[in-house]
Amino acid sequence: MRKELTNKLGTVSLAALLLAVPQLATAQEADVTPLNADIGFIFTTFMFLVSGFLVFFMAAGFAMLEAGLVRGKNVAMQLTKNMALFSLASLFFYILGYNLMYPGDGWTIQNVLGAFSVTALEPVGLEGVEADLTYASVGSDFFFQLMFCAATASIVSGALAERIKLWPFLVFVIVLVAVIYPVQASWKWGGGFLDAMGFQDFAGSTVVHSVGGWAALTGAIILGPRLGKYKDGKVNPMPGSNLALATLGTFILWLGWFGFNGGSQLYMDTSGNVADISRIFSNTNTAAAAGAVAALILTQLLYKKPDLTMILNGALAGLVSITAEPLTPSLVSATLIGAVGGVIVVFAVPLLDRLKIDDVVGAIPVHLFAGIWGTLAVCFTNSAASFSVQLTSIVIVGAFVTVASAVVWLVLKAMFGLRVSEEAEITGLDRSELGMEAYPEFSGS
Repeated sequence: MRKELTNKLGTVSLAALLLAVPQLATAQEADVTPLNADIGFIFTTFMFLVSGFLVFFMAAGFAMLEAGLVRGKNVAMQLTKNMALFSLASLFFYILGYNLMYPGDGWTIQNVLGAFSVTALEPVGLEGVEADLTYASVGSDFFFQLMFCAATASIVSGALAERIKLWPFLVFVIVLVAVIYPVQASWKWGGGFLDAMGFQDFAGSTVVHSVGGWAALTGAIILGPRLGKYKDGKVNPMPGSNLALATLGTFILWLGWFGFNGGSQLYMDTSGNVADISRIFSNTNTAAAAGAVAALILTQLLYKKPDLTMILNGALAGLVSITAEPLTPSLVSATLIGAVGGVIVVFAVPLLDRLKIDDVVGAIPVHLFAGIWGTLAVCFTNSAASFSVQLTSIVIVGAFVTVASAVVWLVLKAMFGLRVSEEAEITGLDRSELGMEAYPEFSGS
C-alpha cells in the first residue's frame, strides 16, 4: 500500500514538474533585470529628474517671495515676469544655452566659448545608439541644468521690481539664459579654463547665484531707484504686500535647495555617492537654519525687534553660502558658513541703501554678497581649493557678467527705455502695464 502511494505521488510530482518547465522558461525569457552598468545609469538619471523637480519648484518659491515683498499694486506684474522668464529659459536654453555650456569636444574657442547648436536628446528607447552608461541620460541632465539657468534669471527679477518695463526685461532674460549664463558656466562646469585652474564651485555660489547678483546689481544701478525710495537724505521704507506669501516662498526655496545641492553630486551609482547626497542634504539644511537664526538674533540686537524680511533673507543667504561646497563641511562648519551668510545680509541691505541702490527683495545681498562669501569659504573645508584661484575666478566671472549685462541693459535703454513712466509707477505696474490687479478688491477703485 505504501509503495503504491509512493508511486502515485512520484507520478504527480513528475507531471507538476513537466507543467512547470514551460513557465520557468517563459519567466527566464521575461527577465529584464538590468546589468550593473545599466543600474548606475538608471539611478543617476532618476536622481537628476527628481532633483530637477525640486529645483523647478524653486520657480514657485521665487514667485511667492517676490509677490510678497513687492507692493500690492505690482504683484500681478511680478507673477507675470516669473511665468515668462521660466518659459523663455526653457526654450532658449535648449535652442542655444545648453551646448554653449556643455560643448564636449565641440568648443568654438577651446575652453572659452562653447558650441553653437540646438540640444538633441537620445532616440526613443536608446534605439540604434551606443549610450554612455557611465553618467545619465541627456534628457535628465538637460532638464536638471535648465532649472539652474532659470533660477539665475529669477534672481534678477526681484531686484528690479516695481519700475522696469516688462518687454525689455524679458529681452534681457533671453540674452542671460541663452548666452551670458551658459558661457561663464562652461568655464567651470563645462570643463573650461576656470575648471583647469582648479576653481571649486560644487553647486553654484558663483556660477549661478553671483551671476544673477551681478546682473541684478548692474541693472539696478542703470535703472535707478523707485520713486520716493531715497528722499531728502532718508531711506523711505516700502513694505511688501504679503509677508505670509514671502515666508511661503522662502520655505519653498529651502525645499528646492535640497535638489539644487543634492543633485549636484552628479552620481547616484554607489553607496558612497548616496551617503554623500545625504550629507549634502544635512549640511544644506543646517546652513539655512544658521542663516535664519543669525539674522533673527542680529536684528534683535541692532533694531531691538526681530525683522522677518531679514530672517527670510538670512535663511536664503545661508543656503547660497553653503552651495559652493555642501559636501566637505561638518555640521559645525556648515553652521558657521550659513551664519556668516545671515550676518552679511543684515549689514549689506542698509549698505546698498546708503549707496542708493534699490533692491526690492534683497536679492543682491543674498545671491551676490553671500555667493562671494560661500565661494571663498570653500577653502576652509576643501583642501583642493586655493584662495587665490577662488578669488581670481570670482573676479573673472564678475567682470564678464557685469560688462556683458551693462552692454545689454544700456542697449535696451537706448532702444526701448527701461523704466515705466512716473505715472505708471505711481499707479502700479499691474494696472498700467497689464490692465489687471492681483488684489482688485483692495484697490479702492
